[in-house]
Amino acid sequence: MASRGLYGSSLAANLPRVFLAELIGTYFLVLIGTGVAVAAVLQLPIAGAPVDSLAVALAFGLVLTALVCVLGHISGCHLNPAVTIGLTIRGKFPWKYALPYVVAQGGGALLASLTILTVFGEDAKKTASLGATQPTSIPTDAGVLVTEMVMTFMLVFVITSVATDDRVPGSVAGIAVGFTLFAGVLFAGPVTGGGLNPARSFAPMLIAGKLEAWPMYLAGQLVGGALAVAVYDLLRGAVEPSKTESADS
Repeated sequence: MASRGLYGSSLAANLPRVFLAELIGTYFLVLIGTGVAVAAVLQLPIAGAPVDSLAVALAFGLVLTALVCVLGHISGCHLNPAVTIGLTIRGKFPWKYALPYVVAQGGGALLASLTILTVFGEDAKKTASLGATQPTSIPTDAGVLVTEMVMTFMLVFVITSVATDDRVPGSVAGIAVGFTLFAGVLFAGPVTGGGLNPARSFAPMLIAGKLEAWPMYLAGQLVGGALAVAVYDLLRGAVEPSKTESADS
């Protein structure tokens, strides 16, 4: 039986195709979001006025909305290891595809950070850390972990609903997921920079040489993603097989 992914995408037909879709999607998600973050830190103008922090959250939300609409039916548009791993742990995504997806997402994020460095120059690395998520002066280590866990939970919870439950109209998927990322980055930004995605957090941290906080981000994001899938399963109850339940494990 052919494996199926989020939004009714087909996985078994062509692994290189879905791998490339995840790489390209994550590349543009990280490129646009962190690029606007770098511009905000460097106080670069857009039509005469400097970019502000609100634009960062908006950029992430808008580009994810578009990418879900464009790539959802091809690869499921995870673009986030917390989504992939959370679904895999709950048996809603085939184990054999999990590693290629995470590799594609990490590769896309790294390419995006290298592009940011090329476009904006060394100031992007020295002054803006390539848009890396870093704890602000507000939180403790526990605050960083909890913030990333709760906001990633919210994001993956919405994705699990709109992408795996046939009762949710498919037409709302892109808007729901994009708006949720916008809200999550808006809330988490003043505390953690708003990662909600291990690939988005890791790539600029790695290239900027600022990996000290990485374990807190990774733990919060992965736990939040796994809990989100489990809780939605509990709330959903017994229904007809969903878009991903036919996936082999």
